Amino acid sequence: MVPVLNSGDTAWMLISTALVILMTIPGVALFYGGLIRRENVLNTMFLSFVSFAVVSIIWFVYGYDLTFGTDIWGLIGTISNPLFGGVVESNSLSTYAPTIPTGLYAVFQMTFAAITVALISGAVVERMKFSAWLAFIPIWITLVYMPIAHWMWGGGWLAKMGALDFAGGTVVHVNCGMAALALVLILGTRKNARLLPHHLGYSIIGTGLLWFGWFGFNAGSALGATNLAVSAMIVTNLAACVGMMTWILMDKLKTGKPTMLGALSGAIAGLAAITPAAGYVNVTAAIIIGFAASICAYLAVSALKPRLGYDDSLDVFGIHGVCGMVGTLAVGFFATPLINSAIKGGLIAGNPMQIVIQLLAIVVIASYSFIMTYIIGKAIERTIGLRVEDKEEVQGLDITLHEESGYRLS
Repeated sequence: MVPVLNSGDTAWMLISTALVILMTIPGVALFYGGLIRRENVLNTMFLSFVSFAVVSIIWFVYGYDLTFGTDIWGLIGTISNPLFGGVVESNSLSTYAPTIPTGLYAVFQMTFAAITVALISGAVVERMKFSAWLAFIPIWITLVYMPIAHWMWGGGWLAKMGALDFAGGTVVHVNCGMAALALVLILGTRKNARLLPHHLGYSIIGTGLLWFGWFGFNAGSALGATNLAVSAMIVTNLAACVGMMTWILMDKLKTGKPTMLGALSGAIAGLAAITPAAGYVNVTAAIIIGFAASICAYLAVSALKPRLGYDDSLDVFGIHGVCGMVGTLAVGFFATPLINSAIKGGLIAGNPMQIVIQLLAIVVIASYSFIMTYIIGKAIERTIGLRVEDKEEVQGLDITLHEESGYRLS
């Protein structure tokens, strides 16, 4: 059957792409910006905006080809259309989504690459040089994100093995979480390592935009206006709600009081965990995933981080990294062909080997991301330097790095 462009699928994917862009700018920017000291609000938001800009340029120069081009030994794609030359002009339909244009599939995937980098920034805010961040983005997206995305989504070796990641549990969340952990181990702790949200209102708006945009992230990964997109949207929302209520309960049990910050964290935990599973699991599984992920993230943030002493400023590893692992492993248990006929399913569907494959994907991607990011971070540290001077950190990065202030204070 000859592929034919479907206007409904194309319209949905255009909307989904815009929704994921909204997640990065201004979603992540506002969410992160409200959680830090007011002296660093502009710098923190700037990191998200510049991440989106740099990744967008690189993606269409050579990134899409390296990720989704003709496979080379299961490791990386071939650069066959540098500068995306002739692709849009040809009006071709995507190999990966044959009812939408290739260009639309490419820009949709670009948004995933951009938000992955932006998420990492939450771990290093308040102490990383802006110049170092600018150097980090192109190196990391090329050497870390593109190979991993190819392995899982571009026909690489993990995909051939049968590893499942519907919308980015490994490619986005495990990847950014481990990269964040590597960078903070190099940077060391801040002078004031307490979480001091200066404007939770920003973070509430940012979380709302992230939640809203996540429907494009997950339901859009169905790559069409289909029943699968509907199912992904339902389980995405449910996992977020369960994650939020679970974190509120944990706060109440531990401190006696529910917190708004806890509610936001729980929602993000549920969303991150359901991402790899959204197109493979039913409502019951989504509830279990949201509940388990929120507990695991809570323990990672409240117990693991203090015990190990690393300064992951906004808990990128503790929430995104940990929940990406929980959700990816959950696919091995709960995936069912009743939701997605293209897969065999997981343990409950009679395919226990899927658990082993999912676990392998987690270990490989977590290890690769951590090791490569550590090498990149060390290289930048020894050349242009990674961390700001002590006096700049104390005074705040908005003034010292940008000569700007987020607020006009008398």
